[in-house]
Amino acid sequence: MMLLVHSPPFVHFQCQVGKNKANIMGFSKIFILLVLVLHNYIVVAQDGPEITIGFTEGERYALLALKDGFHNAFLDESWQSFDCINWYGVKCNGRVVGLTLDSLDIVGEIKLDALFNLTALSTMSLRNNSIFGQLMDFSKNPDLTRLDLSGNKFDGLISPSLVNLVLLESLQLQENRLTGPIPWFDQSSLKEFNVSNNNLTGPIPNTSKLQSFSSSSYDHNSFLCGPPTSTKCGPTSGDDASSNKSPVNSTLLIINILGLFILLVLLMLLYRKNKQLNQKFNEKFEKKNVTQEDDEEQGHEIPSSVVPSRVSQATMPKQDLGKLVFVDGEPEFELGDLMTASAQSLGTGNFGNTYSARLDDGRNVIVKRLRDLKPLSRDEFMNHMKIIAAQKHPNLVPLLAYFYSNDEKLLVHKFIMSGNLFNRLHGGRGTGDRIPFRWGPRLAVARGVARAIEYLHNNLNTTLVPHGNLKSSNVLIDENNMALVSDYGLTSIISNTVSVHRMVSFKSPEFLISKKVSKKSDVWSYGSLVMELLTGRVSVLSVPQDNKAVDLCSWVHRAVREEWTAEIFDLELMVQRSAIHGMLKLLQLAVRCCDKVPEKRPDMSEVVKEVESIKVPNIDSESEEDLSLDRSLTDDSMSATPSR
Repeated sequence: MMLLVHSPPFVHFQCQVGKNKANIMGFSKIFILLVLVLHNYIVVAQDGPEITIGFTEGERYALLALKDGFHNAFLDESWQSFDCINWYGVKCNGRVVGLTLDSLDIVGEIKLDALFNLTALSTMSLRNNSIFGQLMDFSKNPDLTRLDLSGNKFDGLISPSLVNLVLLESLQLQENRLTGPIPWFDQSSLKEFNVSNNNLTGPIPNTSKLQSFSSSSYDHNSFLCGPPTSTKCGPTSGDDASSNKSPVNSTLLIINILGLFILLVLLMLLYRKNKQLNQKFNEKFEKKNVTQEDDEEQGHEIPSSVVPSRVSQATMPKQDLGKLVFVDGEPEFELGDLMTASAQSLGTGNFGNTYSARLDDGRNVIVKRLRDLKPLSRDEFMNHMKIIAAQKHPNLVPLLAYFYSNDEKLLVHKFIMSGNLFNRLHGGRGTGDRIPFRWGPRLAVARGVARAIEYLHNNLNTTLVPHGNLKSSNVLIDENNMALVSDYGLTSIISNTVSVHRMVSFKSPEFLISKKVSKKSDVWSYGSLVMELLTGRVSVLSVPQDNKAVDLCSWVHRAVREEWTAEIFDLELMVQRSAIHGMLKLLQLAVRCCDKVPEKRPDMSEVVKEVESIKVPNIDSESEEDLSLDRSLTDDSMSATPSR
């Protein structure tokens, strides 16, 4: 069909209709066919606006869940894009049909239902890694033909769901820690089978398929018996091979009883030793019990990050150990005044136990007993305290006094009435006593913390990491809702072992990869703290042992990437429509602070400038609306995928 370029479009169309109608009809059919092919290649997620290429949304979530359990840096970098074309080891063509992750030093556990969304999976190989746990449930993978999990640390029973895979051609489970009997495999499709080097028990099922494999497929299973192996099953042999195991079980029982006896003896010795130490401790320190009635009569509410418990004065240092050194020179009270004060435990932190003490004149102070310090002489400790005391900023908890002896190192701080940020954010959720924590006060906290860290970065020169342990429980809130950062300047005097295992900066991506931390690690900690402010979720950096705690940097990155930004924010914030723009700007800043590459994070001076630019709108209660179900809230600046 020839086109006349200089002809008017309408004349040309009339000409073509008259002369080549059949050709046009043929071209239309080809065009429709191409559209159908492209439609089949692109899978549109039904549950939202997101479009993924190469696999369904459910399959992508399943693979990401696997990756989270693997803790493998290589896969963390490889499995990021919205399509699976560049995902290492993943084979997909509209659906995920293959997964091959051999010899990647993967150390992790796979959940039983990990493959439920990978319903088109045909081949899977995870051999030569260190994956542990029970075998997955394969009941949702009817197309599986080849499965290789050899050379791992899987334990428990061989999943009976494998028996129902009628297309299964190859099953390789050797060199694991599997126990129990072999299921009754009899699929006609099965051509390769190996369960050697496990802890399987009982007779090999007498199916034609299992009997067709050589004995090498069953080698090195001490309690496995029957053909095709040469080990005969005894007259009482069952699935548990009890006749073969009884001598071994008797030996193990004797060993266990002896071990239990030895353990009990050691516990008794340890108990006696601990009792003796407690007696010496009580002799060394004064014994003065305090009563709860004093606090209740005065009407003071003592904040704490844990449920407070009354303590006796046996936990406070003896009066004759020395004198308190006051920051401003003039003594406000003596060490003996602390000894006679009523005291309340505020919990145990990374740097030691903390107490609230009420002096006889009615004042309250915070006393921190430092522990796990590096070996320090008196002069070294005093010089470091002078440097900390010299830090003067409205958003830092002021140091009032300090104390040194061979047995005790104390810090005395101003008492902060309203407690810490962690309690303000998470305390009283779901109860009628909770006072909502709105946008204005939260933004004020973000500003105050940013100013404090900026000041430390520019003034504190005693350590590479000026703070190192920035988290919500180390941010206090005074009676004027001002944020005050505590526990600053202690990094360089705490032992390295404690720093690595307990301090927030040492959880940063750069330390996990390169074993290095810097001021940018504080920026990363600040980003996570701001995310805790915005989401109202418990951060794993604040309470690592809490099962509900979340790695907020990763969680928010995922939320932004998948465009459910509106679900990020705490419901107590979502009632304020006019604050949404400011919340998004602060979230955008937090995402940048949490960048995995330290060089891409802003410095604290830039952070302060950006936080200061966020305005608090004037809001009256009548204009507040519940936006908790509004998922359409987005921001153009948040649409780009954050760096990973």
